[in-house]
Amino acid sequence: MRIHRLYTDAKGESHFEDLEIEYVETTRSGRLSKRLPATGIIFREVPPTYDLDWHPAPRRQYIINLDNGVQITASDGESRVIGAGEVLLVEDTSGKGHLSKAINERLRHCIFVTLD
Repeated sequence: MRIHRLYTDAKGESHFEDLEIEYVETTRSGRLSKRLPATGIIFREVPPTYDLDWHPAPRRQYIINLDNGVQITASDGESRVIGAGEVLLVEDTSGKGHLSKAINERLRHCIFVTLD
């Protein structure tokens, strides 16, 4: 499984990278990763008009899109559409941050799994 990661470098610029989730156990019901720590879960509904200017992430968290995607632009200029069913790990809690924009003119439901 591949997930997106958004992080800040030492100069305060945000960048994307791809992370491969390693599976460490195989059971009759499927393969499992190691257990990762988390501090909470937040459910969010985002309007189809969502278009947020430059901002850092409020905390380290996974964002899991349930039924629609979002366009995220890092401060280095790279833009990605994080689709429904995809996972984004945001760690750009300092620096310029990123842009976030709704796509498909549809409501989006997502889950934040907080890490801090």
